[in-house]
This record gives sequence, C-alpha cells and structure tokens, in this order.
Amino acid sequence: MKDHSYLAVAEFLNEAEQEKREVIRITEDYPDLSVEESYKIQEELINMKVNSGHRIIGSKMGLTSHAKMKQMNVEEPLYGYIFDYMVVPSGGEIHMSELIHPKVEVEIAFILGEDLEGPEVTRTQVLSATKYVTPALEIIDSRYKDFKFTLPDVIADNASSSRVVIGNTLTSLNSLNIDLDLVGATLYINGEVKACGAGAAVLDHPANSVAVLANMLARKGEKLKAGDIILTGGITEAIMLSVGDTVSGQLDQLGDVSLTVKE
Repeated sequence: MKDHSYLAVAEFLNEAEQEKREVIRITEDYPDLSVEESYKIQEELINMKVNSGHRIIGSKMGLTSHAKMKQMNVEEPLYGYIFDYMVVPSGGEIHMSELIHPKVEVEIAFILGEDLEGPEVTRTQVLSATKYVTPALEIIDSRYKDFKFTLPDVIADNASSSRVVIGNTLTSLNSLNIDLDLVGATLYINGEVKACGAGAAVLDHPANSVAVLANMLARKGEKLKAGDIILTGGITEAIMLSVGDTVSGQLDQLGDVSLTVKE
C-alpha cells in the first residue's frame, strides 16, 4: 500500500464517522492489508482529527480477552485513541442520531500519575504509576457494515472508538480491599442485568493491559503520560443500544457509571 493510500483510506473512515454512515470494510479493497499498514492508516486518521482541533485525552485497548484473541488468531490486543469530543459525563446522554450502531461495555479506566515508557513495562510498574482507577462505559461504534471486520479493518478505524463515559468516583489502588482482577462488573440496561464479568477477563489483570499498551507504543517511540486516561478493555461483552435505554455499569468497590440513550 502506498503512503497516499493511507491518507485516502483515513479520509474515507473519517467521513463515515462524520456522516454516520456504515461502509464496506477496507480489506474488501485491500485484502493483503497488514496490521502494520493498518496502524499507519490509524495514524493518518488521528492526525486528521488533531489537525481539525480535537484533543487526545488518552488511549483504549481492544481485543483484551484471551478468547477473542484466539478467535481472531492474534498474539496481542489492539489500541486506539480517545478524543475530547468522545467524552460524556456520567449520568449524561448519547444521541443515536450521532452514531451508527453503538454497543456498550463496562471497563476499568486507569488515570496515570506518572509517565510509562516501554519496551519492558510490567504490571507492577503500571500499578505504581497509577493515580486512580474509575468505572467506565465504552460505546464502540464500528464504521463498518453490520459490525463485521478483520483485525486490520478495526485498527484502521481507531478501534471502533466512539464515546466514553468516565465515572465520577476516583479510587486510589491502596484504598481497595481486593485486587483489580477480582473486581466484579455488572452491566444493567433498563434495570435488567445484561452482562457480567470480573477484572481478570482483561488479560488476567487490567494493569497488564496498560503494560501491553505502553510496550506497543514504545515501538513507535511514544509513551503513556501522566494524566492520560486508559480504557483497559471490556470486562463485559458489548451490548447493542437502542433509543430510550438507560445504562448503568457497576464495579465492586469502584462505584458506578451511567448514561441514557436519546434520539
């Protein structure tokens, strides 16, 4: 794939997001697209957003369950970037008219107090560098038709990033009575339990997810910075949203986070 093609594909995906329009996955046209090339498309997409005035506030990890990695035949998770326009306050609203086919999942977000620079960041270093953890809802919204894609497709599409709700309760790790891998998460929609899970669903421990991210970013000379918010990956499965839904994510000892879905 040529450099100018990276930009053209990034523009295609950016327009799909802006126009709330699902598109055919890019590997239909570029069947040999590699993971490395797809990150180059993602980079063009991120630069496009930054140049249009949006600000990066952190990162997100995807494919953080061993089962999903095995299913997609990959050795490591994937990452994308969270922008200021994606952030919704807890108790706030998302609008279906601004999205394509959104799904929601419960996650643990890390807020760093120190920089983390790979390539050999460990879970222990992540826990030491973490200022707070907080509950989060991630709304993923693939730009691809019927939410169907390959690994390079989803990487190029900024890992289906769309909206993020960060909890109001910030918890320091030394105030927890249990380790994060044992934290239970429950996703309620309209008062009904739709999905459950524990922190161990995310690479055996959510801090492992942050370590992997720091080490992946080191390959391109980047690091995680103090103040960054990192979404570590879905503890629960992702559930499709509908207009009128009231959504709540509850995490043991970390509190809850909620949103409503409007037209």
